[in-house]
Amino acid sequence: MAYKHVKKECEELWAKYKYYVLSKSHKAYLDIREYLKEKEVDIAYLQEKIQSVKDIKESKKDFHNAILHVWGYFKKEASEREKQGLFALLEEYMEGENSQDAVIQYLNALLKKYPNQYLEESTFLTGEQDKTIA
Repeated sequence: MAYKHVKKECEELWAKYKYYVLSKSHKAYLDIREYLKEKEVDIAYLQEKIQSVKDIKESKKDFHNAILHVWGYFKKEASEREKQGLFALLEEYMEGENSQDAVIQYLNALLKKYPNQYLEESTFLTGEQDKTIA
């Protein structure tokens, strides 16, 4: 019975951090995803794996990939103009002409217009990934 509780705790923690992890390292994302498929998981181990991602140098490719995943939550509701706005910002970021923050702020504006509880709890968009994982 305790195992199911730990598994659920791990899944909830992963839901909060998965896009942040993906934005830092696709490999770490896949490793954690595979780990969570195991029969028994440990919350402390998962916290450690997520925490270790914070030290990984920014990867434009991985950030771009995470943004495309998050965009999937908006693509059916957002207008063509909103889509073009996001992709223009993302292209500027990839070319070094803009920051990750600008892209995240744009997504947060979309999130206000098109609420989504799952994304609202994601540290990737809230900026809470810098807090200590509890």
